[in-house]
Amino acid sequence: MTKLLRLASGCAICLLLSLRVLADDYPALKQHWTLSIGGLSDSSPAIGADGTLYLGSWRDRFWAITTNGSCKWVFRTEGEVKSSPALAPDGTIYFGCHDRKFYALHSNGKKKWEFKTGAWIDSSPALARDGTIYFGSWDKNFYALAPDGSLKWKHGVGGEIVSSPAVGLDGTIYFGSHDKKFYALRPDGSKKWEFVTGASIISSPALNEDACVYITSVDGFFYALNPDGTLRWRLRTGGITGSSPVIGSDGIIYVCVNDRLWAIKPNGEKQWDYRVDGVTECSPLILADGTIVFVSGWGLMFDLDTERNVKWAVPLNGDCFATPAVGARGTVYMPNRFNFISAYRGTAPLARTPWPRFRRNLRNTGNAADGS
Repeated sequence: MTKLLRLASGCAICLLLSLRVLADDYPALKQHWTLSIGGLSDSSPAIGADGTLYLGSWRDRFWAITTNGSCKWVFRTEGEVKSSPALAPDGTIYFGCHDRKFYALHSNGKKKWEFKTGAWIDSSPALARDGTIYFGSWDKNFYALAPDGSLKWKHGVGGEIVSSPAVGLDGTIYFGSHDKKFYALRPDGSKKWEFVTGASIISSPALNEDACVYITSVDGFFYALNPDGTLRWRLRTGGITGSSPVIGSDGIIYVCVNDRLWAIKPNGEKQWDYRVDGVTECSPLILADGTIVFVSGWGLMFDLDTERNVKWAVPLNGDCFATPAVGARGTVYMPNRFNFISAYRGTAPLARTPWPRFRRNLRNTGNAADGS
């Protein structure tokens, strides 16, 4: 066993060295700070109005981190936190946990309330304009909670829900499920429509305002749906990862497909792809200068322009599953699988497009009506 561990450690070191050599071929970002969070993290950070960074970890902890990389506070849970947090306008922080609880925290890290479900909560919450909080659970229920933590309604489906919901301009709530269906619910919890795919839906939708909904399924297809739930087009990608789509300023859709980044035209035609090392689960994001940030499966973070030229590349400490976050001044924040989160002095803030990143904006509200 010791020999195997040494071999694995040696392979990891060789991989990191290889990534650093590869990154040396491109301009690099200057690292601003690195903080150990004591465990790996799949949680995509949310950024508060004062620049505070919020994220969970698999070490049963939820973190608040200052702009200079110091720990502001830590909230202890009773299970891993994979769900990405959402921040309400009043500063309340919402997230789900593997202890089967959904949490609301005050901005000082004190618990406001908790809500118990029947299973893990990996789905990241979406916030309606009236303060309603939406999320799904492995217990096969989709929940709507009032800001005081009381249950407004729940909607049962035929499979587990890990897909994170999105809220449309008209208040419609969209999410996918392991039952191979994509759902649209009205704000009162009644079903508006459902769309059947060929396999589970584990990624999250991107909303092109009120014109179109983009989703992926592990059936290997990318779907564009009309607001009434009818199929606009579908494209065979062969992708089976959990990467969620984003939308560029020119309407081009970007999504990671296995070991490639794809660019898809609004009419459903593939424009190009860019191959990286290792299968990537992360979702890309769009910067204000039109470039696309994404992370390879082996832990190399790229910034790519629309002509597939690398603007910069940064080697990370191990593979990553969270989506990077970008602050108002362009600082790039990235947690990794080796217990750290790092900040890099970036070149541009988040783009102002209909859906520039996973969870839509800096506060991770998943609401098409919310800006940054």
